[in-house]
Amino acid sequence: MLNRTTCICTVIIASLSWSCKPANKEESTASSKKVSEELWKAPDTALIPLTSEGKLIRYGRDLIAHTAKYLGPKGKVKAISNGMNCQNCHLNAGTKEFGNNYGSVASLYPKFRARSGSEESIEKRVNDCIERSLNGNALEDQSVEMRAIVAYIKWLGSNVEKGEKAAGSGLKDIEFLDRSSDSSKGHLLYDVKCKLCHSKNGEGLLVTGIGEYIYPPLWGENSFNQGAGLYRLSMMAKYIHANMPLGARYDSTLITVEEAWDISAYITSRQRPFKNFPQDWPKIETKPFDHPFGPFADSFPEDQHKFGPFQQIIAASKTK
Repeated sequence: MLNRTTCICTVIIASLSWSCKPANKEESTASSKKVSEELWKAPDTALIPLTSEGKLIRYGRDLIAHTAKYLGPKGKVKAISNGMNCQNCHLNAGTKEFGNNYGSVASLYPKFRARSGSEESIEKRVNDCIERSLNGNALEDQSVEMRAIVAYIKWLGSNVEKGEKAAGSGLKDIEFLDRSSDSSKGHLLYDVKCKLCHSKNGEGLLVTGIGEYIYPPLWGENSFNQGAGLYRLSMMAKYIHANMPLGARYDSTLITVEEAWDISAYITSRQRPFKNFPQDWPKIETKPFDHPFGPFADSFPEDQHKFGPFQQIIAASKTK
């Protein structure tokens, strides 16, 4: 899912009007009000220095934008990933507002993450993406490719104070539904709003000669595995709402919140690679409300953790 190469489609129809309800007052306020603070902007690439460090930064940017060219099945460096590019999830080479950008990575890492139960470096975070979203094998921390990616990420975040989170980082919160997300409705919406770019069976559009996707696969053997962040329903829904289809922005959306939840239910319920990550969530009470695999610290069924509604799960976790 990326700017030109990631739209969930280019066809738009009139929005369906279903009701949705925020999880709580705080989330309602955060999701409904306009973003008042100035959003982070990436430094101009023209300012990358003409030095050996600048060369490394430029290589890192190219690795993010065209990962498959270097590390995909036909990669010129290594064949360690599924053919997707990092910017399929981190839009515009990690620079788009609420497009999973890298603005706060340098300022916040290393940091503790509950998924691993440990403090993680930027290198660990990058390899998580390679192993999960690219369904691949980790890079060595001291490899030229890893050093280049880290150099680019640090350069992008060079205008953010250490310890601060840049406005517009990550994904923009949206309201929860007051029902379970519906993959059947999502299927109908996908066929109208997404199929044109990502194809009927979610296989995307591949340029076979270079092994790089114009539009990435959303499920199937060449898509992200179940350990990826976008496999979680809330992450996929937020991503779709703020960024899809082509031309959408967080402040000028083209898919309703409710449509985003249902499309996400359809996409994430399709078959995809499964990779075991036995060390994830060493403390089960820290699992996200929409992590769909047990055991859980609560009594809610796996199906509800997958599709919702999520308000009861969140409320129960706050009472413990």
